[in-house]
Amino acid sequence: MIDKIKTKFKSKNNRTLLSNFISLSILQGANFILPLLAVPYLIRVLGVELYGLLTFATAMIMYLTILSDYGFNLTATREISIHRNSKDKVVEIFSSVMIIKIVLMFIGLMLLTILVFSFDRFQEDWKVYFLTFGMVLGQVLFPVWFFQGMEKMKYISILNIFAKSVFLIFIFIYVKEKEDYYLVPLFNSLGFIISGIIALYYIKSEFKISFKLQSLDILKYYLVDGWHIFISRIAVVLYTSSNIFILGLFTNNTLVGYYAIAEKVVSAISSLGAIVNQVLFPYLSKIWIQNRQIYYNKFYKILKSIIIIMFFIFLFLYFLAPTIINFLSGIEIGESIQILQILAITVIFFPLGGLFTQSFVTQRNNIYVTKATIYTSFVNILLVFILIPLYGIYGLATTVVLVQFFQVTLNTMYFNKLKRISLCVE
Repeated sequence: MIDKIKTKFKSKNNRTLLSNFISLSILQGANFILPLLAVPYLIRVLGVELYGLLTFATAMIMYLTILSDYGFNLTATREISIHRNSKDKVVEIFSSVMIIKIVLMFIGLMLLTILVFSFDRFQEDWKVYFLTFGMVLGQVLFPVWFFQGMEKMKYISILNIFAKSVFLIFIFIYVKEKEDYYLVPLFNSLGFIISGIIALYYIKSEFKISFKLQSLDILKYYLVDGWHIFISRIAVVLYTSSNIFILGLFTNNTLVGYYAIAEKVVSAISSLGAIVNQVLFPYLSKIWIQNRQIYYNKFYKILKSIIIIMFFIFLFLYFLAPTIINFLSGIEIGESIQILQILAITVIFFPLGGLFTQSFVTQRNNIYVTKATIYTSFVNILLVFILIPLYGIYGLATTVVLVQFFQVTLNTMYFNKLKRISLCVE
């Protein structure tokens, strides 16, 4: 058995996968724990209402993050992975994507300014929204897609942990009373910005990749290439971050806070499934070019493994919900416990959505990403405006579960259709 394992990992590809997976798994553990450590402290110091305000602001700024990310976290990752051995091509991809993201970031800043100063509700807490916008700048400076394409994922995790550690340390040192609530988005943004600057320096020093201006035709090519993913990401926001935003419009910051406590746990654990996706996306992209039948076989094995692992995590969350909520909030908030138990089932669905999306991008059928997310968003909007007014936070939690199930079902249908077509062509 041991000899078999040794033989299997003599392959350079397998060693790279193992290295990336181990480093991401170890570092993601810290990446998972650090944000949760701040939650109980913030709830005790700021209270549920102000914690809800900060969550509401983050949900709003997520729109602008999606705008600046465009579709590059998938399309640029694929292009870097394919052309990693051509320095000139990598410089072209890196420079083009950074130029477009910077322009989109400034467009987002203008939109935020118009929105905040056009409505009294937003203008009252304008500092929170603009300080939270610093996360967008940090995301632009931090080229996750470059490291993924180069299969150097450990650098992503190290820098993410650095950002969250800075945020956590500063929170404990400087946030001492309710009036300090504005420092939370400030420190959070600073962590992302600093890690982004370090990432750019590392790319220049280690990979010898420098920024170079690109022609409008080249910029247009990368814009068009990422268009379908961009549309799909906007649609995804409509049934993720938008839900908290809409909940805040229909209810109040306190109920948003109750929901956010449970949602924070589910989001953090769901991100564990993203480890496998991050590690395997560049690897599977190369296999797709070499042999499609092998690609599909490996995809199904990964799919089954994720479902089994996440099912046991679902059971863990469901039965330990009271203990988890008590740890985070200091008290057993009944609403948050019930919301966590409802949302727990989605830890199975969330990673599957990302896996299917990456598969469609790998197969250069981005249109299916757009179709799936638009249809899913339509169902979400329909349900959220019916169930939130009727059942409040419970209506939103139920909506999330139903929508995630619908999305996975739809993606499975599209994937099987693509498989039949691809294998016939080959």
